[in-house]
Amino acid sequence: MFRLLSSAMLASLPVVMAATASAQDDAAQAHPAMWPERRPTVPLDPAVELRVADLLAKMSLEQKVGQIIQADIASVTPADVHRYHLGSVLNGGNSDPGGRYNAPARDWLAAADAFYAASMQPNGALPRIPVIWGSDAVHGHNNVVGATLFPHNIGLGAARNPDLIRRIGEATAIEMRVTGLDWTFAPTLAVVRDDRWGRTYEGFGETPEIATAYAAPLIEGLQGKIGDKDWLRGPHIIATAKHFLGDGGTRNGKDQGDTEIGEAGLRDLFSPPYLPALDAGVQSVMVSFSGWNGAKMHGNKSLLTGVVKQRWNFDGFLVGDWNGHGQVAGCTATNCPQSAIAGLDMYMAPDSWKALYEATLGQARDGTLPIDRLDDAVRRILRVKIRAGLFEAGKPSSRPYAGRYELLGSAEHRALAREAVRQSLVLLKNANGLLPLRPGGRILVAGDGADNLTKQTGGWTLSWQGTGTQRSDFPNAQSIWEGIEATVKAAGGTATLSVEGRYSAKPDAAIVVFGEEPYAEFQGDRPDVGYDDAKTLALLRTLKTAGVPTVAVFLSGRAMWVNPFLNASDAFVAAWLPGSEGGGVADVLFGKSDFSGKLGYSWPRSSDQTTVNIGDKHYDPLFPYGFGLKVADRGDLAALPEARATAAAAETGILFTAGKPGGGRRLLLGRPGELAANPGPELIDARPADRSAQEDSLRIRWTGAGQAVAAIVQDAPVDLSRQANGDLALELELKVNAAPSAEVSLLMRCGADCAGGFPVRGILGDAAKTGKWTRVAVPLRCFEKAGVDMTRVETPLSIATAGSLDLTLSSARITSPSGPQLACK
Repeated sequence: MFRLLSSAMLASLPVVMAATASAQDDAAQAHPAMWPERRPTVPLDPAVELRVADLLAKMSLEQKVGQIIQADIASVTPADVHRYHLGSVLNGGNSDPGGRYNAPARDWLAAADAFYAASMQPNGALPRIPVIWGSDAVHGHNNVVGATLFPHNIGLGAARNPDLIRRIGEATAIEMRVTGLDWTFAPTLAVVRDDRWGRTYEGFGETPEIATAYAAPLIEGLQGKIGDKDWLRGPHIIATAKHFLGDGGTRNGKDQGDTEIGEAGLRDLFSPPYLPALDAGVQSVMVSFSGWNGAKMHGNKSLLTGVVKQRWNFDGFLVGDWNGHGQVAGCTATNCPQSAIAGLDMYMAPDSWKALYEATLGQARDGTLPIDRLDDAVRRILRVKIRAGLFEAGKPSSRPYAGRYELLGSAEHRALAREAVRQSLVLLKNANGLLPLRPGGRILVAGDGADNLTKQTGGWTLSWQGTGTQRSDFPNAQSIWEGIEATVKAAGGTATLSVEGRYSAKPDAAIVVFGEEPYAEFQGDRPDVGYDDAKTLALLRTLKTAGVPTVAVFLSGRAMWVNPFLNASDAFVAAWLPGSEGGGVADVLFGKSDFSGKLGYSWPRSSDQTTVNIGDKHYDPLFPYGFGLKVADRGDLAALPEARATAAAAETGILFTAGKPGGGRRLLLGRPGELAANPGPELIDARPADRSAQEDSLRIRWTGAGQAVAAIVQDAPVDLSRQANGDLALELELKVNAAPSAEVSLLMRCGADCAGGFPVRGILGDAAKTGKWTRVAVPLRCFEKAGVDMTRVETPLSIATAGSLDLTLSSARITSPSGPQLACK
């Protein structure tokens, strides 16, 4: 059973924060004696330790250094694994076998075999040490086409069911075994205190209680139980507790930011889930990108060594996050002995691995990296590999469950995911007892999320940001619309899908599915929690005026201010990011199951209420932590104020969509330095155009009468430096109706005398020849190299030419590119 913490216990958490924040340590050094002491759960096996010692004695220094470095499969080959003795590989969010985001499962298994074979290839008298492959399987085996996709953690937190979590771990482990992978970077145990953070949906809730209740069952589901014969092997894999520590508490919800809190607050608020994780035998802990009071976690010896390894007696290994060591003071991605000295055991060096290997080898030779510390790191990695049976397991394709592709998205696993969806839904409003709906009636289904698996599954789904996918990428999935259609049809009713909400005969009820576009870290950070969607709001109001009883189903990775949408609907369901089983939504809407989900995050009363958490001194949410109606409850809600407390938020990733600039942005046209919203048609003209829906695009025409610019400008400068540090790109989706008659510049601007970009006449000319919709993608790092100060981007998109040009723009985003990118030097 899941037991809610008492209000007194919850209320004490922020008090701890307030009482200790004034006593922050200038050097951000922990005092291990202040932290709970923990005895080891996994007894050291003398036979394992002797084997580790024997391997260490036979390994070369080059082998030892290679073991502590992890490379991304997009930047490493099997030959590299052999030559450099690399201990691990990973697939980042956008890394896939063959570079295809939708590579089939058999390609994953073949790649696992190839890397394993390289690691075991003879090399003189040196011992052979199998490579281990890590993957972000954070809501199922979400990188692989056909896998079961469970609700993201924010939805699972609302379910309040540890047994469900255990079974999800078991299913995920088996599906990973099918493709030959043996290590997941999950679970995330973050306690999220600011919903602006783009990784909010990776956390189970705003207090430690849910993650603390879930940590052990989820890890035991993934790894098996300590002492069992199949612990870490057979149907089980290696799990990771992440991200240590405080990543959900960074200032202003900034990803990779700083958590400003005293030591007692850091301990009491953010560390509790790690203790049951260690007690359950988790074998790896991932270190957070974030810092604590100005010091990056990747370099904090007092926490990594003093607390985790010494006070908590953790004998597995600490793995870094994506080049996170490079953010430590005095370090770069290719040179950072400080992290290893602090206690990091395995560097995650996706594209920097080779230079880091050379630098670390030199530091091991000259004593900068003490050999005792290097040996300790290697010892920990070897211990885990031996415990997991990797030395005897053989190639991945020969291991249990490997190649059984029918287990990906199996009926049993999909049924489990559907159960999880049912339990994750939170009913916030049910005026006049509208729900459950009668399935035998006439049902209208509308909204851009109704038949949209990309939106339904969210980030970390086949790609890092969850974008660029299509229906065929989800062969074993069911959209929310498809689930509703099947339910209604089975009951003899009629279900009609119309994204725009059009109908010929008045429906008995309408279901409108809408919400956030997919995102992950970086791109998902927001300046506030206000949700803006004028098109869907107009649809809800139209249905209300027509007297159609309407259910709003809201897809989101966080609790958001949605007062206008609550007012315009009769029933409102927080569906979070439900994953591949849309039928679970239908089950609850039509009464096959009652609502049982409870909020793991307090629901904001205003768009600027970004840090509303249970126990706050002036706690005043719209819906409190733990809220959730059942259909028998009185679900009426008084009219809510609709005035936004903050200006429409500039969503970092969405520059232009649905025929208009993203929130907080404007489209300006005209001569350079003389831009205006409506400058007149002499030089340049922009008019609405249709692509998939009415006026969902914009046709822009340059007359050729002089230099003219079409630009999307910010209401305030935006810092895109973190996005430029990753693999995000400016991606335009457009159709060129008439080729340019002169050179065209694609630019970003960062002030009056700050700009950079590229000539794109050739690209646009080629697109004109096809007459088809085309994606043009430019990596953000290219703009940075071209001179753009990415910390203060004022104009994220500018297209300029002195010649004639006619194009239709459908979308402009900062995203993980879904196709070829412009190369930059």
